[in-house]
Amino acid sequence: MDSVPCLRVPQCQAQKLRRSLQSKGALDLSLSLVKDSDGTVLLPILASCLSQLDLQSFRTTVASDDDFEVVWSKSALQSKKEKGRASSSKLEKVLQELLESHGERWTEELKRDIPRSFQRHGDLVLLGDTCFVLPLWENMDQQLWSTVARGLGAKRLAKIRRISRDGFRSPEVTMLLGAHSWVKHVDNGISYEFDVTKCMFSAGNITEKLRVAGFYCRGETVVDLYAGIGYFTLPYLVHAKASHVHACEWNPNAVEALKKNLEANGVSDRCTIHQGDNRQLQLCGVADRVNLGLIPSSEDGWSVACRLLRRATGGVLHIHQNVTSPVEHSTAGDAPQKVSGKKADREVWQAWAEDTAKHFTSLLKDFNGTQWTTNIQHIEHVKSYAPHVHHVVLDLECRPS
Repeated sequence: MDSVPCLRVPQCQAQKLRRSLQSKGALDLSLSLVKDSDGTVLLPILASCLSQLDLQSFRTTVASDDDFEVVWSKSALQSKKEKGRASSSKLEKVLQELLESHGERWTEELKRDIPRSFQRHGDLVLLGDTCFVLPLWENMDQQLWSTVARGLGAKRLAKIRRISRDGFRSPEVTMLLGAHSWVKHVDNGISYEFDVTKCMFSAGNITEKLRVAGFYCRGETVVDLYAGIGYFTLPYLVHAKASHVHACEWNPNAVEALKKNLEANGVSDRCTIHQGDNRQLQLCGVADRVNLGLIPSSEDGWSVACRLLRRATGGVLHIHQNVTSPVEHSTAGDAPQKVSGKKADREVWQAWAEDTAKHFTSLLKDFNGTQWTTNIQHIEHVKSYAPHVHHVVLDLECRPS
């Protein structure tokens, strides 16, 4: 591969700048983003757009004085297709060899039964429940999992079947290979340790964690109503530099991991953990910022958030929600067709945000006995679960009138 131009940026700003480059048509979508050895990220740029780049406008986009520079690289860059093919072909190769050693033939049906995607946490790979379901694999016994681990470059393997309905959203995970199930995952310089058989880790929330890391929270007290293992608590402390975070969590396994992660990242002295149902939280009027990071809805915590905001100055709420866009139908052609688009989705998100803002205006007036104003600062799209189900975050400013 020839050298390609890349924009070198701080990791905490990478996702916001990636979206900015993509909106300008300057991002090379055929290549993967790359973390460099110095902790920065290389964003591949289309050579035809290089002369049109305005680095100062990018600094304005992220409200940062950080230095961005254009570099030429080839050694670390790899096309997304090549990256996926390399991992898949190695696994196929070792599995074919295993089958041949057992006198079996490699078939298209077996090929379709191997994993195309998985989660990697250090030396542990977490497989989904739709792979290796054919009866033939059972004859391979433990030799199968040793082979799969070798093909995927892992030392431990586990398989997730579903999320339990125990109120804690605990994963139902079976260890296939390896002595223990604790893993370490590093995102944006933050270390997260957890037991994969007891706690969830959502890799899809990385853009929101990076966004939180870019907040300026010096001098602020933050309340994280659904802290988990520290998904957002840690970015608030490590990168956003919040003075103190009150972390609320009712899953004892997540609390165990949270304590470990606060210590590992050297921020335990600036965090108070409140274990139990956050609706029973005794805090009141302490927060400059409240994080409501629960989906599909954090509505059970809305009244709690109103109680937590400082009465004299108010603050900002970050409200997570799964918003469903309605499916419209077009009668063009011989049969009705489903119609959707980004514009239609954003209109639905805006409508939900406006309804939510009105709801909070009413809640705040009821709680405080005085008039409050709410202002929609931003609506962030985190990820999509289905064609019409979107995880969004509303940044809602709430101030006493």
